[in-house]
Parts: sequence; structure tokens; C-alpha cells
Amino acid sequence: MSGAQTGAPPSAAPGSTFEALRGQLHRAATAFADGPGALEGLLLGMVDDVDRAVREPLEIFPVCHHSPASAVAMARRLREKRPTVVYLELCEDMAPLLTELRNCRLPVAVQAFASEVRDFPAEWSPLSVVAPITEASAEYQAIAYALDTPGVELVLVDRSSDHVFQWDRRGDDPGGPAAGPQGAAAPPAGEEAALHGEAVGVEIGDLRPRFAELEEHLLHHGRVRHWSEWWHQYVELPLGDGDHDTYRQVMLLIGSLFRRLAPGDPRRMRVDEDRERYMWTRIREHLSATGTDPADCLYVCGAFHAVSRVAEFGVAGADTYEIGPRTATTWQHGLIPSSHAAIEAQFGLAPGSVSIAATTWAKNLRRTRVEPYRLAGQAGAAKPRAKRAPAPPAPPAEKPAEDRLSGFLRQPPVLDHLDEAELLGWSVDIVRAARRNGYLASTADAIAVFETSILLAGMRDRARPTPYDFQDAAITCIEKDAVPGRRDVRRLVEIMMGGDRIGQVGYDALPPLARDVHDRLAPLGLPLEKRGVRRALLDLASRPELAACSDVLWMLRRLMPHGAARPIMGERRLGGTSIQESWDVALGTHQRALIELGYEGVSIEQVLEQRLRRAAWDAQARTATVLAAVEDAVLHLRSRRLADELGTRALEVLSAERSVDGAPEVLRRVRGLLAYYRTGEPVLPPWIESFVRTGYAHYCTQLPTAFADEDATVGQVAAMLGFLFSMESLALSLGCDRAQLELAVAQCHPRDPSKTALLWAAQVQLGTLSRQELRERCDALLADPMVVPAYPRYLSGFVHALEPVPALADVVVEAVSNAFARLPDPVLLPWLPGLITTLRSTAAELAPLLIREAGRIFPGRLAALDAWVPPWRERPGTAPVAPGRAGGPRGSALLRAHRATGDAVAELLSWEGAWEPALREPPGAALVARHPVTATALEALLSGG
Repeated sequence: MSGAQTGAPPSAAPGSTFEALRGQLHRAATAFADGPGALEGLLLGMVDDVDRAVREPLEIFPVCHHSPASAVAMARRLREKRPTVVYLELCEDMAPLLTELRNCRLPVAVQAFASEVRDFPAEWSPLSVVAPITEASAEYQAIAYALDTPGVELVLVDRSSDHVFQWDRRGDDPGGPAAGPQGAAAPPAGEEAALHGEAVGVEIGDLRPRFAELEEHLLHHGRVRHWSEWWHQYVELPLGDGDHDTYRQVMLLIGSLFRRLAPGDPRRMRVDEDRERYMWTRIREHLSATGTDPADCLYVCGAFHAVSRVAEFGVAGADTYEIGPRTATTWQHGLIPSSHAAIEAQFGLAPGSVSIAATTWAKNLRRTRVEPYRLAGQAGAAKPRAKRAPAPPAPPAEKPAEDRLSGFLRQPPVLDHLDEAELLGWSVDIVRAARRNGYLASTADAIAVFETSILLAGMRDRARPTPYDFQDAAITCIEKDAVPGRRDVRRLVEIMMGGDRIGQVGYDALPPLARDVHDRLAPLGLPLEKRGVRRALLDLASRPELAACSDVLWMLRRLMPHGAARPIMGERRLGGTSIQESWDVALGTHQRALIELGYEGVSIEQVLEQRLRRAAWDAQARTATVLAAVEDAVLHLRSRRLADELGTRALEVLSAERSVDGAPEVLRRVRGLLAYYRTGEPVLPPWIESFVRTGYAHYCTQLPTAFADEDATVGQVAAMLGFLFSMESLALSLGCDRAQLELAVAQCHPRDPSKTALLWAAQVQLGTLSRQELRERCDALLADPMVVPAYPRYLSGFVHALEPVPALADVVVEAVSNAFARLPDPVLLPWLPGLITTLRSTAAELAPLLIREAGRIFPGRLAALDAWVPPWRERPGTAPVAPGRAGGPRGSALLRAHRATGDAVAELLSWEGAWEPALREPPGAALVARHPVTATALEALLSGG
């Protein structure tokens, strides 16, 4: 298990501090293992690791992440030692951000972010590394001491964010950063738990058994459920009142135990050892460059790394490690809000454990009277009390460390006496909270929770119930079969113990883009920096200056996650403006997304333009995607230059496409852009004219294939025909040939009933099929019992045909009506649900046109329905003669009856003439009689043929 670690521990020095402990462990190994062997080597090796770390000239301070005991011990040691240099295990490129912590309310996370990657796999983008910081942590105490104490230097010595992903890529797992040494196991579901997003978490002091059997053994014999509870019971509480030497030696011993019992994972162990080589190399470089005495320094790192066995360990270690260069990836750094739930989800801690740690931290401070360090001006930090015990003066010289492990390991566990007042307060508070959340809890439940907590603690060999015992008792006594509200009892206990505290990044610590957004939305007069939803009302008619706020909100809606800026009233569409708008704004809740937006540019306009260009020039971009980018450029940026550039790109993508998947969206967006430019511009942009001309030829070429392709839906084919028919006049004016469309339709031979009906509609539009012939075909379908089951699919095709041929609405209404009139009930009733389902699933957006046409044809009153005769039944068998054809041109009689109008027009046009007599023959006969040469030539041509 320890064979993966390089380097051998030095032999115990004569007269070592832990000689007595070695003798005791040797005797214990002989007694329990029937003689010295592997167990003795393990136990003595752990003592050697502790001895080696204690004898190091540079004091090593081992910590565990988010541990109240580590934070109290750190604050106490800093006031005793007063080091001039603090080396901290944190990514070295995050150092410039630490001064901004005073502008934030903890917890927050220091983030390194890269949206565009170089020298990394493209699928890893974006890269993100976060290091959460809470007040109840040793790292915050070290940071606050170093930044607010004159003459103290803080040096971050851990690998850079770039190296985090470089070393992850060396592993055998190709899964990406999420499979890295400290990646998140799974994205949390809750909003507060998802504050870190998909970032890779780095923590100071990852101290947890890597040997699954060891952790299972500890949990079983400790009678606890999860690791956080075991650590709280058997490490936090015993070390809460311990002195510096005891704390330090116990943490080193735990780190050595977990390190030596780590399973043989060569990849993870290699990363750990490289991190230790990296940190010690940086420390020696700084000591050499500044000439600082190691005795005046303090090295804060995780207990696992404090007992490293690499050759580079210590200020006198080997200088054989060479730090590799960073990649060409550009990293942005900032602070993002964090929360207790996000930290727990990121690092696999038990729910509520960080909140309990914060409560324990406050209790330890009151009990030990240690004055913690807080950054000056820290937002949300409790103000120090006026009366404090004076800090002990710094000792004149460091005394050699004494053996505190022997006494600590021999002494029986100290039983913490029951604090009845505290437990009774918890019981009353949880019952009160349960009643507010819908539980039928009473005073009897409070008594039951109190007694059950004591009972559970006794069963688990504890004199004083822990918060975890109390939580189990509350769930047992209060929560019944169902949860009446949103929160269960477990969540109520977590809230009562301190709740899920959510941090906030202050205005001064925000990136320029985020500050610019807050400044531009300031006229709204809303506290947008706070969490929660704020309602913004914009009366653009009476306050035109709010139009700039409206522009910002629409761009935020386009760039940020759903819910950050949500319009309640008002819309932004091409050619339309809103008089009033109402918004739900939650920038404080989505502060992380706004901060990460600031990594991409200095203004939201710049970020939006970059994203539109990136989407348009993406290798997987479709025509509809690029047209959407054009529409966004017009709506939000009002940039004609960018719109023309993106439109030219849409033309290129359309020419290269070989499928019709996006035809419906292409049709919808092109129609909208054409309508906008026709009403707002004197001439159409050149790119859209080229797009219509190219699209006409493109869809004509693809039409026969789309009709025959089973993967192409009827809606997609209808959209193609809609493009061809609706853009036909413009395309013909730009030089296209209508014969190309006629040939394409003639080559279509569909097999699907819906596409067949769609083809018939296209033929009617082109004039190759009359409406009477179409009606006859529909009648033939209803008369064929083999086709009747497929008739709804024909109707689906006819309904989709309303997109390219809206004039067929009356024919579709007639077809549906004939089906209801002619089909018998045994056929009609089983078919009716299928018809409704077909219309709803495939043509929901076209149904209003069909319903409107039916309302025009059918009678408006129920009484008139019995005597009503459908108009298609009134048609005679022969084609009707158009009125006016038998007695001359239409309107001739009216014109002759009112000659004054014609005389006035003739006088206006300076025309001198007289009225001709009424025609007694068809108007074409006189023309043929006047010019007989044409008829003679036609006769000769026909006779010659």
C-alpha cells in the first residue's frame, strides 16, 4: 500500500523526542500481532513521519479543510509565533485575488476560469477551478493574518490552475477534468448546491481515508453514519481544547496513517507527490531569493502532505524537481459566491456538516477565548467584542517539541457532560420550526426529541448528544409518513444549526462587466446585489431613459441562465417595441454566472458579439443557428455591420447543407428578416437577396430527395415548399427560373400519405392539378375502405400544406367535413382520436387557420345548421360560366350607365374619342376579324404539322 510512495523515511535520530512512544508501540505490536512484523513497521513508520515533520526547521502546520479545530489552532499559533512569511497550500496564480476577500461576505470561492482552451482537449472547455473559503477554516485565518499584519508576506506555493488540468490529462482516464484528483462526483441538484457549477474543486487539507475498508471500520466501530460525523466526534471535539503541540502531532499522525494505508492508485499518488515536490521547490526558491530564516516562517498545508516522504521534502531537500511551463491557455481569475451546501456537494461531505462546523467554530471561540483574525472591512463578519482576553506575548525562543502523542493516545476519552439547557433549547426550537412548516408537532414531541437524543447518544457511547444525534432524534419523533411542506425535518435541523450560509461577492471585487451591469441598471432603484427575485417595472413611454435598462435586461436574458432576467410583460421582436415592460430580476442569486460572464469581456455587448460569432462559425453550425445570430445582432446590438457579416456566413452554411432538418426554422426566420428589412430599409441587404436566390435553387434541388426520404418529416418538406412559394416572386425578380421548381415537383414520388397530400397541394399551387381534381381524389380516398385507416395522415399533409398554400384552407375544411359526413360510426369513432392526436402533434401551429376557415364556412347559429347546405354540394356538374362573359366584359354595363366618370378620365388624360356601341359578340371575335393574318398563319402551321 505504501509502495507507491517514493523516498524512504530517515532512521530515528538518537535521543529523538518519540523514543518512548516507539518502545510502547513495539510492545503493543508484539502483543497484538503475535510478534513484530508488518504492524510494527506501520506503527513505527507513522512515528517516524511525525518525528521527521516536527524536526523540520520550517514549521509545518497540518490542517484539515473546513475544520473548526484547525482554525482555532491556527489563530492561536499565529498569535504565538508571529511568522513573517506564511506559505499556503493554494494555487499560486490565485494570489492577486485574496486582497478582494475583504469586499465579500463569506463563504466565497476563488476561481480560475478559461473559456477558450489551448493545448487541452476542446471538449474540456470551459475550464474552471474553484477554492472555497469559509471563516471557520485555517486558510482564512492565515490569509487574514498575512494581509492585515504589516511586514508579513503570504506566498501561495501549490501548483497553478493550468497545472491542475495538465496533470489530470496525464492520467489514464480520458474522462476529462471531472475525473481529476479532486473533481466533483456529480453535479448537485439544488440551486444553492450548484453555485460552483462544473468547476474542479481544490481544497487545503483533504483528509479522508483512501482505504475503503479502513473508513468502513472506523464508521462501524465509531457508531456513526458518515465520515463527517466521525471526524466531528473523534477529532474535532478532542482537539478543540488541545495545545499547539498536541494538535500538531495528532494531525500529523492521522495524515501518516491515511497516507500509509492508501491503496495503490499510482495516478493519484503521483499527482500528490508532484504537488509536494512543487510546493517544496517553490518554498526553497522563495527562501533563497529573500534570505528569510525558515524559523520565521510557517508552512500551512494538508496533514496528508505534511508527512510527505518525497526526496524534495524540507528546506534541505533535493533540488531535483523541475517545474514544467504552463500552456498557452489564457486564465481569468475572480471571486464567485459559495455556500455550505455547495462545499458539501463539491467535496462529498455529509449534508449540513459545514453548517455544523461553523456552529462548532463559534462555540470553540467562546470556550477558548481565542481571538480570530478577520480582514479589516470584511462584509458580514461579526464585530469583535470590546472585552477580549489579551493575546499572549510571543515567546522569546521556540522550545523543542515535546512528546504529546504518548499521553494523548493513553488517556481515556474525555466525556463531555450533558448540557441540558442547550439540548432543551434545540428541542423547543425544532418543534417550533416544524409547526411553522406544517408538521403537527407539540410539546410532547419536544420532550420526546430531548429524551431520544440522550438515548441515542448513550447507545453510541457518548455522554453528550451531538448535533447528528439530535438530528436523528428529531427525524424519528417528528417526521411521520409524509412531508407536509417543502422542507423535511433533516433540513429544518440544518437550518436551525446555522443554515446554509450563502456568500456574496462585493461590488468592488466584481469584474468590470458585472460592475458595468449594476451601474447601467441603477436607474431601476432595486437592490440587485441581494439574493432573491426583484420585480422591475419599466414605463418606457413616460420614462424614455429606462430604454437603456431594457436593452441591458434583454441582453442578460440572452446571455445568462434562465431566471436571472425573466420578462413578465413586454417583448422584443423585429420591428416591434414595447411601451411597458415588467421583469423578474435575480442577479444576486445568479451572481456566479454574471461574474463568469465578466471573464469573456468588459461589456455585455462585447460578450454577446463574441458568442454570436462563435456560434456562427462553429463547425457544427446550421443555417437556422446563424440566422438566429443575425436576428440577435439586429435586436440586441442594432449592428448592421455584424448582421451583414453573419448573414453572409448563413449563405455559406446553407450552400454546404445536405439535409432539411432546419427548414421550418429557416423559413420562419427568413420571413421575419425580410419583413423587417422591407418595412425599415429602403433596399434589401445584398446578403438576403443572395440568400433567397441561393435558397430557391438549394431547396429545388433537395425537394425530390426530401419527399422520398423517410427521415424527413412532413413539416420539414412543407417548410421547404413554403420557402419556395413565398419567396418565389422575389427569387424570380433576382434571376431564378420557375421551371426549376416545376421540374423538381414533377420528379417527386412520395410513398408516405401525408407527403402525397402535400405534393397534391404543391401541384395545385403550380397549376398542374385543378382544385376539382383534388376534390375528386379526396372523394376516392374516402370511398376506398383500404385507405380509410390512413386518411388522417392525408389530412395531416393537407393541414401542413396550409403553410405553403394557405388558399387551400377551404378544401381542407371540405375534406374533414366529408370524412365526418360519409364515414360510418364504426369507422369514424375509432379514427377520431387518431385525427385529433395527429393534428395536435404535427400541425398545432396551423390549426388556427383551419378553424378560422371553418368558422367562415359553417353557420354561426345552431338553428341554421339543419337547413344549411355545404357550399361544395351546391356546385353544378359542369364548370360555372363566369359572370359577364356572355354579355361582354365585366363592368361594361355599369360603365356605360355612368359615362361621366369615363369622360372625366378621358379629359384628364387628354383623350379625344367617342363611345363605341355595345358589343353583340365576344370581344375576341372583333380582334380576330381585324387581324386575320394571325389566324391564317396558325391554320397553316397546324395543317402542315
